[in-house]
Amino acid sequence: MTQRAPHSFGEQTPGASGTSGRPGPAMIDAGSELDPVHPMKLPTPAVSTRGLTAAEVAERIARGEVNDVPVRSSRSVREIVRANVFTRFNLIIGVLWLIMLSVAPIQDSLFGFVIIANTGIGIIQEWRAKKTLDSLAVIGEAKPTVRRDGVSAEISTTEIVLGDLVELGPGDKVVVDGTVAEADSLEIDESLLTGEADPVLKQPGDPVMSGSFVVAGGGSFAATKVGREAYAAQLAEEASRFTLVQSELRTGISTILKYVTWMMVPTAIGLIISQLFVNNNDFKGSVARTVGGIVPMIPEGLVLLTSVAFAIGVVRLGRKQCLVQELPAIEGLARVDVVCLDKTGTLTEGGMDVTEVRTLGGADDTYIQRVLGALGASDPRPNASLQAIVDAYPDGEEWRCTQSLPFSSARKYSGAAFDEGGGRASAWLLGAPDVLLPEQDPALTEIGQLNEQGLRVLLLARAQGELEGPDIAAGAVPSALVVLEQRLRPDAGETLAYFADQRVAAKVISGDNAVSVGAVAGKLGLPGAENTLDARRLPTDPDDMATAMEENAVFGRVTPQQKRDMVGALQSRGHTVAMTGDGVNDVLALKDADIGVSMGSGSEATRAVAQIVLLNNSFATLPSVVAEGRRVIGNITRVATLFLTKTVYSVLLAILVVCFQVDYPFLPRHLTLLSTLTIGVPAFFLALAPNKERAHPHFVRRVMRYAIPSGVIAAVATFVTYLIARHYYSGTGALDAETSAATLTLFLVSMWVLAIIARPYTLWRICLVAAMGLAFLIVLVVPWLQNFFALKLVGAAMPWTAVGIAVVAAAGLEFAWRLVGRRFPV
Repeated sequence: MTQRAPHSFGEQTPGASGTSGRPGPAMIDAGSELDPVHPMKLPTPAVSTRGLTAAEVAERIARGEVNDVPVRSSRSVREIVRANVFTRFNLIIGVLWLIMLSVAPIQDSLFGFVIIANTGIGIIQEWRAKKTLDSLAVIGEAKPTVRRDGVSAEISTTEIVLGDLVELGPGDKVVVDGTVAEADSLEIDESLLTGEADPVLKQPGDPVMSGSFVVAGGGSFAATKVGREAYAAQLAEEASRFTLVQSELRTGISTILKYVTWMMVPTAIGLIISQLFVNNNDFKGSVARTVGGIVPMIPEGLVLLTSVAFAIGVVRLGRKQCLVQELPAIEGLARVDVVCLDKTGTLTEGGMDVTEVRTLGGADDTYIQRVLGALGASDPRPNASLQAIVDAYPDGEEWRCTQSLPFSSARKYSGAAFDEGGGRASAWLLGAPDVLLPEQDPALTEIGQLNEQGLRVLLLARAQGELEGPDIAAGAVPSALVVLEQRLRPDAGETLAYFADQRVAAKVISGDNAVSVGAVAGKLGLPGAENTLDARRLPTDPDDMATAMEENAVFGRVTPQQKRDMVGALQSRGHTVAMTGDGVNDVLALKDADIGVSMGSGSEATRAVAQIVLLNNSFATLPSVVAEGRRVIGNITRVATLFLTKTVYSVLLAILVVCFQVDYPFLPRHLTLLSTLTIGVPAFFLALAPNKERAHPHFVRRVMRYAIPSGVIAAVATFVTYLIARHYYSGTGALDAETSAATLTLFLVSMWVLAIIARPYTLWRICLVAAMGLAFLIVLVVPWLQNFFALKLVGAAMPWTAVGIAVVAAAGLEFAWRLVGRRFPV
């Protein structure tokens, strides 16, 4: 447990805790905000700013007054088993399996064992994904700072007890409900809870709600509601769960399965009536062939393979220290065509270095250094820029801070007032030069030259009055320019090149000077880095803003609300937008983007709202996420076509059997064999194969436009072979011979569909298709396998006729796929 000295909120003199001159923190009634009937009320009326004692913490733990909300990133093992076992199609197949076990040989019940194996694979893969997610979630878990016995220490969120004094700083998320005990210009954003975009200035005694986050200032609050009583506890728990369903891919599959069910029910009823009552066949044989007609209509393996593909994707990304908080994010990022990047922490590393301090107006160098040192010492939680100043000028505690103005992304500057001793006092501002200076100021020319070199420049200016009110910067006297050099991420250039190669537009959105940001982006090779725009000149009309966003690549001086508006403007033009960031100023945009990506070292608030957290803080991990998403989407689209081709030809064959009043040509064992060799085994390998094809929308249309003609051609070819065989064969064993001929045609046509889907060919794909054909050939020539699967080709004329019909069908498939690709593009 990391310990550090408590912040100096309680050590300030009256009037020193904020810009309003309000008194410093005092004892507060931590239970005053509680409902009188609240079951977890504070046992003591007040909490010291030293926090709880060890004895008080032990008492609360003994009473169960602990923040015990389970933080889960995944489903429980019980939920995983239930979700994989108790499905609609498993129920249907389970009933049919029990029927077959009672009326037919074991080989006609093989489909039931296949379903058991598939379900087991799904459970194991999702359990592996759960373990990966849970372990990564622990690494990325927020560690709030709690003050106990006057000592500040980071603890797990679940260790907070009722009445704990929780410290807050910029970017910190409020993890439980409470009442403000100390406030130093504390501004809290409650937009994720209330929808109100403007931050709320908090005073001692004001309530704070879990789920909100700090945008400026600091302070502490006493926990008044913990565990499941906290305002956002249930929402946070629900949002952090392992999800599988909210995606275009999963929604599309659900839509397909719904229509399949509607087609299957009347077709199955007609088949049952036809086989059991119309043809007056043997009861057990009729039942077997009826079940043989119903089972292949169900694309039972499609949902399994989708779940497995997602789960394996999670495991693969977990090895790269990428926490996927919502599984559809893998798919979503693959569909992204615009990625908005925050410069600091994404293109550049978090740290900076002071390279130069240029005095202005004849200011004394030594005095300016003392001012910078004092400013650094005045902020207990400095941002990256101020931390660079602290590192350069560490001796700044000689002056006493009497007022402070924490940095705000909306203001673009911070400030502090000091008692220098000897009756001297001063107030200073540090921030963006083009915000603090008027547009015609001659210093801006010099600053522009530095920005063009990719350097970051801060202006130190002496304020003329108190650090309060809307016009704090009015009349400020420029005293020095602080030149900072930003550390470029060594892997950022390669990542930008990857996005450019994949036709994903990158937009750099930053609060810094646009010219400086453009220079940094140019060094990294960002296409269009020379097209920069100051966001203060950005049009407010959403349509005009969208045009400006599409025409430019770099945007500077962007406020948090503008980031959000820019994401919305791009989405209004039909773009799928990803937003990366690590600062509190990125939270609103991350929340509204289609995919939010946070760095692991980012603020608690950004990690909470992002779908993807890069725990290794490496922007270069993003291409891996994109590639994984494309693999999942592209491969599932391929294998879905296989599964639904089978569904289409099974339904159509059943309809033809009913219409022609003939025996159903197949037993369950025949279709189990065909499904395994032409769909099950190949689909598993194809679903997990590399695939760099860009993701496309309209999943259902893309799949069905090929599955329907393929299924129709396969059904017609098979039924034609079956009808010819019925006229060719006669006597005892004729039905078995007819079935064998029809099975040969259906296998060959299905293999051609597989061969088309396996394109473009690689050595392993060719070997896969060839291995499936060889396996079927072995079944045809090995006597005991012939008997087991009831497959024996009789004579030479009919088998070769079956092959000829399959060749014609294969030519029809090639023509149909090319025609569909030209006439019905998605």
